[in-house]
Amino acid sequence: MSVLRMDKEIPTPPRGGAMDRVVETRRLPRRVKFAIGGGVLVLLIALFVAFSPSGNSQTIPADRVTVSTVSRGIFEDFLPLRARVTPLLSVYLDSIEGGRVEKVLVEDGASVSKGQMLAILSNAELQLSVLARQTEVTQQLNAMRSQELALSQNRLANERNLLEAGLALDKAERQYKREGALAPEGFIAGKTFADTKADYGYQQTRLAAYKRTQATDERLQTSQLAELRRAAVSMQSGLALARENLEALNLRAPVAGTLSAFSIQVGQSMGRGERIGQIDSPGRNKLIAEVDEYYLARVQPGQTASVDWNGKSYRLRVGKIYPTVKNGSFEVDLQFVGQEPDQVQRGQTLQPKLTLGDPAPAKLIPNGAFYNDTGGNWVFVVTPDGRKAIKRPVRLGRRNADFIEVLDGLDLGEKVLTSPYSGFVDKERLELEGAAK
Repeated sequence: MSVLRMDKEIPTPPRGGAMDRVVETRRLPRRVKFAIGGGVLVLLIALFVAFSPSGNSQTIPADRVTVSTVSRGIFEDFLPLRARVTPLLSVYLDSIEGGRVEKVLVEDGASVSKGQMLAILSNAELQLSVLARQTEVTQQLNAMRSQELALSQNRLANERNLLEAGLALDKAERQYKREGALAPEGFIAGKTFADTKADYGYQQTRLAAYKRTQATDERLQTSQLAELRRAAVSMQSGLALARENLEALNLRAPVAGTLSAFSIQVGQSMGRGERIGQIDSPGRNKLIAEVDEYYLARVQPGQTASVDWNGKSYRLRVGKIYPTVKNGSFEVDLQFVGQEPDQVQRGQTLQPKLTLGDPAPAKLIPNGAFYNDTGGNWVFVVTPDGRKAIKRPVRLGRRNADFIEVLDGLDLGEKVLTSPYSGFVDKERLELEGAAK
């Protein structure tokens, strides 16, 4: 048996934890992580911006809007109106003085002639007042006549005194001349001639005084008589007016025509100035139409219009314009030129067409509700692919019930939205969802 001798010492294998080997893990730097995260965030934002709707745009279903094409045609400048039939002339009946209705002689809707009695009213207080006024006026007139008579008598007395003074002066003058020729010869005593001379001077002075008195009295009497006559005329006019008021209790037709709105009853009390009814001109009517305030500057008196009734066309003209705007419109009177339609009733509605200008060729788009939203300053124009509509400023002109005249901003063949723009007036672009390609 041989023995193997080991020259080197065999190493002892490690025990326990000495057998586990630590493996080092590689990690990304922090800056790389931040860069990757930032890139992902930018990508997400870009995708959101690309696919989310813009604040200036809005997506709407294509079947909710009306698309119209710009075309060329003849623009007829007319305005359709809605008008009501009104009598051409209406005279209102008011009670001048109030009273109690004693008798009604005609019925509402009857044809009356001028001066025809319609009803009789009574007013005891007014009747007594007129009688008292008449008595007072009569007394005053009598007093004035008495004063006028006294003035006339005074005038006659002045004239009589003037005649007597003139006659006395003539006598004194003749006596003075006779004695003046004899006194120097001594045939007339000096005292007697002096008395004659003094009497002659007195008669001259007396006549002059009467003349002055007559002139003064004549001037004053003329002024007083003129005032008395004016006062008499005034009192008689007042009495005549009072009698007219009393006569007004008998209601008469001021003109001939058709009586309407006449519904008073016997025993009814009417106040002063109360409306009783009206008389409409027979067979003569006019139309009163309401016009949008947009056309206030374009409607002028004398413009022509037409209306169709029972298969016939009738001509009208603008007779009067009422410029006061109420609820966005004003009124015009349309009067018939020539023949009027038959069997039209007061208050009936007709649809005339008012001509504003002559027909002319123009670029046209259909009239639509969009005009109320934009005022004709801009429209949404549909792109050639039909998927979008872009806001574009335009200049529009005249319009009628069917078309609007295009002055600038649109070309023939382009398509625009003519339906209402409610809900997207503030948008710059519309996405038409479901539009045909």
